[in-house]
Amino acid sequence: MKKLISLAIILSMVGFAFADEGMWTMDQIDKLDLHKKGLKIPLEEVYNNDGTSLFNAIVNLGGGTSEFVSSNGLILTNHHVAYGAVQRASTQGTDYLTDGFLANSPEEEIQAPGTSAMVIDEIRDVTDEVLAAGAKIKDLVKRQKAIDKKIQTMTDAIEEGKEDVTAKIAEMYEGQQYLLYIYKRFDDVRIVYMPPLAIGNYGGDIDNWMWPRHTGDFAFARVYVSPDGVGRKYDPENVPYQPKKWLKISTRDLNEGDFTMIMGFPGRTSRYRTSHSAIYNRELYYPDWLKKAADVIEILEKAGEDSPEAAMAVAGMRKGIANYEKKYTGTVAAMDRDDFIQKTIEQEKKFMEFVKSDRKLKKKYANVLEDIGELYKGLGTTKKHDDVLNAFGYWAGTLPSVANQLVYTVNEREKSETERDPNFSEKDVQRNVARLHYRYMGFYEPAQKELLKYFIEKAVELPVNSRVKGIDKVLTKNNMSASEFVDHAFENTKLNDAEYVKTLFELSSNELKNLNDPFLELAIAMYPEDEIDRKASEKFNAEVTALRKKYMEALRLMSDKAVYPDANSSFRFTYGDVEGYKPRDAVKYAPFTTLAGAIEKDTGESPFNLPPKLRELYETRDYGNWIDTDLDDMPIAFLHTTDITNGNSGSPVLNAYGEMIGIAFDGNLEAMLSDWKFDPAIQRTISVDIRYVMFVTEKFAGADYLLEEMGLK
Repeated sequence: MKKLISLAIILSMVGFAFADEGMWTMDQIDKLDLHKKGLKIPLEEVYNNDGTSLFNAIVNLGGGTSEFVSSNGLILTNHHVAYGAVQRASTQGTDYLTDGFLANSPEEEIQAPGTSAMVIDEIRDVTDEVLAAGAKIKDLVKRQKAIDKKIQTMTDAIEEGKEDVTAKIAEMYEGQQYLLYIYKRFDDVRIVYMPPLAIGNYGGDIDNWMWPRHTGDFAFARVYVSPDGVGRKYDPENVPYQPKKWLKISTRDLNEGDFTMIMGFPGRTSRYRTSHSAIYNRELYYPDWLKKAADVIEILEKAGEDSPEAAMAVAGMRKGIANYEKKYTGTVAAMDRDDFIQKTIEQEKKFMEFVKSDRKLKKKYANVLEDIGELYKGLGTTKKHDDVLNAFGYWAGTLPSVANQLVYTVNEREKSETERDPNFSEKDVQRNVARLHYRYMGFYEPAQKELLKYFIEKAVELPVNSRVKGIDKVLTKNNMSASEFVDHAFENTKLNDAEYVKTLFELSSNELKNLNDPFLELAIAMYPEDEIDRKASEKFNAEVTALRKKYMEALRLMSDKAVYPDANSSFRFTYGDVEGYKPRDAVKYAPFTTLAGAIEKDTGESPFNLPPKLRELYETRDYGNWIDTDLDDMPIAFLHTTDITNGNSGSPVLNAYGEMIGIAFDGNLEAMLSDWKFDPAIQRTISVDIRYVMFVTEKFAGADYLLEEMGLK
């Protein structure tokens, strides 16, 4: 069968597992010939599901990754991963972001508000059990709801009665496989050392996604548990967690060509999506998102001019949006530069050649691309309406988002089992309620009012056939303009009190309505449209997932090699070598940056304003044991060919001996097509060199005790 299509066509179509491509699940790494690639330790020391291995030192830290580096619960991650928690900790009047923070002893460590750390206890394949739930159901929507309900039931059962256990089931290969991850969760994480902004975010938005890079993007924290080892929220009686495994900090030299590997929790990739998805994202999703992001950033920046406290309050939201704004801008440019859509269409022609080469393949897969295209034709028809409607779940501010969450919760709770959203979980509701106050820590009313006004005005501007009827209803009923309603809402709401809001989750929908709160009035009016939108998404997702599953089946038939699944925030492994790249003609980037380069960029003004002490250390060459003798300088960051995406931020970079040589924190702008396509020529991971981390910690911060704790003194 496969002989009917040339090997060249197969390889050009799928391109699986070549160069250093792949975000692999842990049960696949024995297929990667890692010892031939340079690994010097037994594979069981990297991952052993029945014992202790390097895998056990990796920590899920919300939207990022971190790692244990001592036997006393000490973890390393990125400065930008810790940024939000440090921002929230700074709202009491002390600016820990600008000035940095160092606890000179465990007693001085401060809470990282809203931060949870999780370590995987077990990975289990539960494919048969999950798929059995929908095996006899022909209706795709009902089948998917049955699968989702089964997943929720399974994870609830595992977590039942366990204070510090979280279970997640991840879908692989568009539903061909389901893996269960059981985590031990820690809700007491404390900040140990956060370098000042002038080190941890040196270069700011200008250098973000760029090479050469001179950012010391790291931070230390510590994980705490109860005296009997249970993960729980902050308590003065809690003690540092004693992990099964922690990473050894490398004191070896690092050179171009050296083997590296990364383990972590990459977010989302779309490597196996069709041209229909690519067109939708390039022509609709990305442009609309970027316009919205630019406007919101402008609102936040203007509000931040009011005072240092205002700037601190909006910093987290602004930074997060700005990060993706630059990424998506780069993605659009890369799609166009690479002629990605046309190339994808050409690849799909080769796919059809393969499918038509065999009668059975043709019968099963010949219509899959066409059917996916038909689904996407209808996807954009309500997009303008849906974008405004969905903005009230995050973009429009804290209070509209909280009101929407309240209305959704009380209504779902009152539905029958068959009508209820299968993803609704009472356990999740209670967990979210307990953490609700963290959402208010970045609350700055002038900025919140401007955000709400902006999105209500966007609703008012929609054409007649795309109106958000709930917003029209509220404005008409109150006979108010967008601006007037916003003022009215903030003057008459009680939802700005987080503790009060927590009590409302136990009310009925009628009781919630009778409160006559303006934000609840708005959320209640929009709820019917939210339900229509949710059910439409439910239908599209069920139908497109079934088709993508068939497409993925055919793609896997086209390769005899192992195929990695798209990233989905589950645990993954990647490997590659230290290597520079050529971004364009006559330009070649070296794989290392140094402190000398940071000095060259220093203007004395943010974001290129190195602390004077760091310049003094450079001038006296007081580098301790951390100098790179080949570079004759202090290394800051390095490039390597590992395959990562958002969510890998904070992941440890390990050498061939399993020792920590860096912390992954970014990718390069030229390769922003990487979520769609891996390009070995230009795709690089940017990691902060562990030698710079230790140098700053020891020589700049004077935190020798941390080096002692890590066994370096």
